Amino acid sequence: MPKVSSVIVPYAAYLRVYEPLTAFPEPERGHWARYARRLDLPSYQDELRLALADVVPTPPVPVPVRESDDAFVLEVDGVVCVCPWRTRLRGWQALGELAEEFPLPVLDALLPPFVRRQAAEDYERWLAAHPDARPWIRTATWQVPINWFVLVSDEEREYDKGSRGSPGSVDSANSTGEAPVLRYRTPMVEARRRVARGLRALKTAMDEGPLIDGLVDVGRWLEEFHPRSLVELDYGGLVHALPAGALEDDHSAADVAEGITALRRGDGATAGEAYGRLVERWRSVRDLRSAN
Repeated sequence: MPKVSSVIVPYAAYLRVYEPLTAFPEPERGHWARYARRLDLPSYQDELRLALADVVPTPPVPVPVRESDDAFVLEVDGVVCVCPWRTRLRGWQALGELAEEFPLPVLDALLPPFVRRQAAEDYERWLAAHPDARPWIRTATWQVPINWFVLVSDEEREYDKGSRGSPGSVDSANSTGEAPVLRYRTPMVEARRRVARGLRALKTAMDEGPLIDGLVDVGRWLEEFHPRSLVELDYGGLVHALPAGALEDDHSAADVAEGITALRRGDGATAGEAYGRLVERWRSVRDLRSAN
């Protein structure tokens, strides 16, 4: 992997799936087995810096020319699990969502129409040859989607306050870095069970809506992976958008679980209070997005 800057790049959160090596066919399984033995495994900041470096040239390169052969690695109960970056695939998918994020004049300034058109044509050709492709990582900027919190439990919360303000990179694969770390990790079977319970409660309490649609989408995505996988919700660079006290007191997964439990017993008032805490907690982060 090329050398990258040590500057911290905010402000994205991640939902990742780590699959056991047995989930990968050969020769890919052998590649990841060798890769996992490396001593210089990259962090999510390394991945993000490399992606941002591609958009600096003129014209920018919104999607890498070659697919990344890097991954995040965890060892769970003695089993090596891998989360491939698949940066090229995710770049194409993110490019398709940009129209919803920016007005057309701004989008044209960021990425000229001919660049977007060429990337779209490349993706169409690639997808025809890889119809079952799916990413192992989902990314959200300036927020953690509420439906992500449905997958995890407050008991699975891992928080390390680090030493805020010190130089250094953030490594989502461990909690020994100098920046804060806030994440949740849960077995795939638990994540799927919580999705099912959450959907039952939501569909009983309300009509179809964005929250239900988002949870259905995440649930279908999880079904694509090995049942012995691990799911990780990582605040990533969002830790730099939240004050230290707010980050330490952030128990959003507990609020979501309380709201769903309240809906299951028909207690709309308690569910509304839990939702209100979530909205209030994340309002300051959303406001930063347009603060300049």
